Amino acid sequence: MDLKNFAIESLPFFIMVLVEFLNVGLTTLSKAVMSKGIGNYVFVFYSNTIAALILLPLSFILERNKRAPLSWSLLCKFFILSLIGITIMQNCVFTGLKYSSPTLASAMSNLSPPFTFLLAVIFRMEKMKLRSMRSNIKMMGTLVSITGALIVTLYKGPQSGSSSEEEQVLLSPTLNNWGIGGIFLAIASLSVSVWSIGQAAILRGYQSELTIVAFYCLFGSIQCGLVCLVAERNHPKAWK
Repeated sequence: MDLKNFAIESLPFFIMVLVEFLNVGLTTLSKAVMSKGIGNYVFVFYSNTIAALILLPLSFILERNKRAPLSWSLLCKFFILSLIGITIMQNCVFTGLKYSSPTLASAMSNLSPPFTFLLAVIFRMEKMKLRSMRSNIKMMGTLVSITGALIVTLYKGPQSGSSSEEEQVLLSPTLNNWGIGGIFLAIASLSVSVWSIGQAAILRGYQSELTIVAFYCLFGSIQCGLVCLVAERNHPKAWK
């Protein structure tokens, strides 16, 4: 029973580690795709549209018996969640990736935990106790994460040698402005923190996770489609 309880308690940790591995793979793959010419705004639109087409039918099938009724208030919350977590966050991620590299994007994602901790303290979701070792460790981790992100952003360092031109395109920034890429990625990390807190608040009152993600992707694809029509109106090849 102790081993079973330990496995259950450890499961969220291992899932979050898996998510980080997937994020690293996503940023590297996305950089490779965008180097072929697709617009970063269009990439976000396509990916969320495909996700919505897959998840919406699944949510209605798998959660038809346990899903609570959808209200206009709840749909508005999904819409705002999509605005923060997809339209702002994902577009900032891929814009930052366009200006920098997968390495910087992965490093800057470490800003999300300290931002989340600071926001949780501000909104009194987390209590700060200066004499508590746990609070002190969290504050130390916050400081280390922010300092590390600043160092990585401000110090680009020399380009590593590559054996092929294709690898250089993948690993090198498409625009030589590392700092701008870091700013976009920092905004994305802050958006992730706000999105995480908002998602936790919604989940407390509506526990159909798949339905939340499905509508989140649906609203995100609609919002990103409007962004694409404005941002790529003079670049029809970006849709190819």
